[in-house]
Amino acid sequence: MLLEVKDLKVSYGKIEAIKGISLNVNKGEIVTLVGANGAGKTTLLKTISGILKPSAGVINFEGKDIQSIAPHNRVLEGVCQAPEGRGIFPGMTVLENLEMGKYARPNWKNELAEDLDRIYILFPRLKERQSQFGGTLSGGEQQMLSIGRALMSRPRLLLLDEPSMGLAPMFIQQIFSIIREIQTQGVSILLVEQNAAQALSCANRAYILETGNIVKEGAGKDLLNDDAIKKAYLGTGA
Repeated sequence: MLLEVKDLKVSYGKIEAIKGISLNVNKGEIVTLVGANGAGKTTLLKTISGILKPSAGVINFEGKDIQSIAPHNRVLEGVCQAPEGRGIFPGMTVLENLEMGKYARPNWKNELAEDLDRIYILFPRLKERQSQFGGTLSGGEQQMLSIGRALMSRPRLLLLDEPSMGLAPMFIQQIFSIIREIQTQGVSILLVEQNAAQALSCANRAYILETGNIVKEGAGKDLLNDDAIKKAYLGTGA
């Protein structure tokens, strides 16, 4: 097991956003979190990456409790997040943004050329625009840059928060195709995504979150064909 979350609770003041959930991600899996706005999906990712502190529970990565590890050191452990809203540096070039994904790693300069080659194979458009400022890219290109920057840290677990948000259908198809390709390269993925149909289609397993609780879990394709899930999240079904 790569990631194990047990009995996790997270609060904002007196409001409990995550109410004692447990989940896991195995090596090589895509695991999807599906839920409405406010269900706690982003809160969970931020807690795994160390941005938020839990009030209770355990987060183990490769059998090691990582809760006392600072966010930047969790990147060195192999956990990296591409955040909701992309979070790129608009006044820096594409290349400079990608380089920012390397700085936490020791000897990053020695790895830079190899990692850039890998990113440019995944995202040829970023290579074409490597001298262009990040803020001038389209939404889809900025999302590619956000994912590419996270991959520059060589994660074993990639946390993706709403990668298709605000994108045109053409770019959504591209992003999910790239997510599948990243999986084939041996990177496990924990995916938060409002586009439930796409997310469940590509997921090995999925968890359904409602108001800080996991209410259902199973294989992605099984949940995709579940009538209750169809009605609640896909706009179809009985």
